Amino acid sequence: MSKQRLLKLIHLLSTIWFALCVVYILILGLRQAGVRWWLIFSLSGHSAVIFFLLVSVYLFAVFKGAARSRKIVQEYPLSSTDYYMFFYGVVPFLGGLAGLSGIIGMRSTTEFFLELSYATLGATFLVWIVIDPLIGIIEILLPDSRRHRRERLAQVSAVRASQQQAREQLLADLEIKEKTLRNERLAKLKPLAAKLLELVRDVGNDYEQKESEAMDIGVKACQIGGLDGMRQLHEITMEQFKSKEQDLPHVDYITQWWDGVGGWLGRPLSEKGRL
Repeated sequence: MSKQRLLKLIHLLSTIWFALCVVYILILGLRQAGVRWWLIFSLSGHSAVIFFLLVSVYLFAVFKGAARSRKIVQEYPLSSTDYYMFFYGVVPFLGGLAGLSGIIGMRSTTEFFLELSYATLGATFLVWIVIDPLIGIIEILLPDSRRHRRERLAQVSAVRASQQQAREQLLADLEIKEKTLRNERLAKLKPLAAKLLELVRDVGNDYEQKESEAMDIGVKACQIGGLDGMRQLHEITMEQFKSKEQDLPHVDYITQWWDGVGGWLGRPLSEKGRL
């Protein structure tokens, strides 16, 4: 068994022992106050779900959070050591042993376990709630701890800034590459746009022939730039047609001619501005 697993197991057992002592004190206090057993069991039955929920959350914080946010040795020279963590885990047992040494010889079993529970509760509260946070504060205020913390935070900030700069540079390189590819594709598509524009200007004669030629042009555009090339060619041709032939009805024959060719309309035409 690894050292980390052993410390977790000790902490789990001590937490169970601490919880049992607290429950014993509560039940005994209610009995001494004259509360009947049936009411005690009723109250414990209603609060069992909340109790186990709180214990589960606590154990999750201990076992999952400890491995993720383990203290840094340079900043916590005492509380990060294995000896201190072992002591921290066995505090409820140590409290019980300390109480046991002072109550040996008691004849009453009830008083025996009550004093044992009080000793466990007192020692656990003193170490977990008072001493441990105080030690943590003192460790943070030490000059070496503060210096290491500043250096660590500065290093983390520098790494984040470097990563952010690398991401921005990568995006910039991708934009430049995409722009270069777009310009190269545009240079290849312009001659095809001129031919396609001639077909759109005069559709009345030889419609089937023009449709066949338009499909051939679409195939060439697809070979140049894929479906994006076809969309870009369509956009260029229609813009030229609308600007040069303002008197003619602006019918989109290209969409009719290319209908079903490679699924080129799979993306809305509103996205063509990004091509």
